This record gives sequence, C-alpha cells and structure tokens, in this order.
Amino acid sequence: MDDRKVVLGLSDGVDSAVAARILTDMGYEVHGLYLKISGEKAESQAKKSAERLGISFRSLDVSKALEEHVCAPFAKGYLEGETINPCIGCNRNMKFKALIDYADEIGAARIATGHYSIVKDGKIYSGHPDNDQSYMLCKLTRDQIKRLLLPLGGMKKEDVRKIAREMNLPVADKPDSREICFITNETYASWLEKRENTPGKGNAIYNGRVFAEHMGIHRYTVGQRFGETEEGRRLYVSGIDAKENALYLSLWEDLFIDEILVRDIVWLTDELVFPLEGIIRARHTRWEMPECTISLMEDGRVKVKTKDKLRAPAKGQTAAFYTGDQLIGGGTIDGWLQGC
Repeated sequence: MDDRKVVLGLSDGVDSAVAARILTDMGYEVHGLYLKISGEKAESQAKKSAERLGISFRSLDVSKALEEHVCAPFAKGYLEGETINPCIGCNRNMKFKALIDYADEIGAARIATGHYSIVKDGKIYSGHPDNDQSYMLCKLTRDQIKRLLLPLGGMKKEDVRKIAREMNLPVADKPDSREICFITNETYASWLEKRENTPGKGNAIYNGRVFAEHMGIHRYTVGQRFGETEEGRRLYVSGIDAKENALYLSLWEDLFIDEILVRDIVWLTDELVFPLEGIIRARHTRWEMPECTISLMEDGRVKVKTKDKLRAPAKGQTAAFYTGDQLIGGGTIDGWLQGC
C-alpha cells in the first residue's frame, strides 16, 4: 500500500473540492471517487472539479448498495415508528466501504472525505462548533478510521468557501445540501408512500383517550407539533406505536427526558471504564450536548442518565458519545425510561 496515495470521496460540492486541494498541497496523490446514485448534472460538476484540481476521477454507480444499506433500512425504520438518520448508516455501510474498496484496488493506504471533524492517531475529535460533523461518523469501524484523513479538520465553512473562491471553483458559493440525497422534490412521507404499503389513519392519544385522528404514523416524528388542546395548549408527538398504528401526544414540558436506553453500540476505543462520565449528542445539533453517565446493561444496551434533559429523543435516532472532544462511539436510541 502506498501511504502517499489517497482516495477522496468527491461530490459536486465545495467541501470535497477544497479537501482535494489541501491534500494535493500536502503531497498526496489524490484519486477522486464520485458515488453516483442518480442524475448526470452532479456527476458532471464533480468531474469538472476534478479536472480543475488536476486529480484523477472515477464514477461508481452505487444505486444497488444505496437501496440495500440506506433506503430499505430507512423505510423499514419509519414503518416501525422509528426516526432514522440515513447518513450515519450510509457512511459506515456504503460510502466508506466504497472508498476503501477502491483504495484497496489501486493500492492506496488512505481514504478521505470533506467532513468537518478532526482525526488523529485513529481517533475522531469534534471539529469547529459551528459546523462539526463528528456525529455523522460515530458508527464507522475502527479500520475505516485508521485509514481516514479529514483535511478540513477544525476549519469553518466560511474559510472553506474563501479557499474555493481563491481557486475560482464554480461551486464556491453553492448552497449546502439539506435534503436526503435519495429523496428529491418530495417529502420523505410521499417517498415512502410510493414504495411501501404505508399505514393508514389511526388514533392520536392524549391523557389516555383518543384526542384526534392521525394521517399515518410514517408522517410523524417524536417531538413534532400535532395540534392544540381545548384550552389552547400545544400538543406534540411523544410516542409512536407501529403495532397499534397509534400516536401518543404530550405537552411541551413532558417531552424533556433525562434517561434513555441505547442499543447497537459501536465503541471506537477500548479505553473505557463503566459507568462512564461523558457527553451525549442525540441529534445533529451544536447546542444540545449534555453531560451524562453511561452504564452498561446485561442485554448489551446502555442506560444514559443526562445532567440536563434531552428534548424528545426519538426511538431510532442515533446517539453519539464523547469524552471531552473525543468521539468514543454511537448507538441507536431504543426508548425512554419514563413513559413512552
């Protein structure tokens, strides 16, 4: 394996383009790999970026892998009343796997992406608070992390755009994508309804009685506003029961929880002693990261007790764990210990 050869996940955006420039300036031989799922426009833009940067370019159709490892689990989770973050499973099971497979093929020791996080000595750390993406990497394998370079490190997005403008890259001011990459020009609910037998209408329950009718559990997530009581108090979804096709509703103050269960944990280090004092990030946000105590349970799950309450942690969401700035692992929220 050539330690100066790197396979970079190249998209049609600004982050991977600037990452390529930084890597070439560091002396790496960069091979851009574009993961194609649909459309020619984005692929053409990625190829133009590669040409301007003077790096090799390869396009790989990953539509079958995307269906198996991302789309199908996403649909299954929502039909089971869970709130799935598809990017996290995609990173581990599709994107980074594809990068490593190509790296092995051409004898490259390294892989790289444009994620805003820091990697050092086989460990991942938080990037700049304004745009840290370490949460999205919490379920990578240790072998993937050992080969990973993150050239954007602790940079801010505005600095990356400045570099892109200096390079005269057409994507310098391209808006950030905020959509699910495999769902375009429609909602995730309509996407689900086209491909699955989605549940119909059902009961929305508040205070032990039927309050209203919902339009299908796949259209709701925990924490979503539902309606108002007769007294004008806003109600929110606090639980989803797929078997009964029912929603459970609560007032705003009842959405805040300080004890949750987390399953399917991926630990990124062996240097852990439980119960563990750490930090939890239960969604991709920069402001809700309370200190917590993590305790192992006999069934392999962990119990997480937070110092400050989490707002509406949804079953199926990813929980990432940190000690200080170091990402130590992540798992899937399996429910609250109180109520729903």
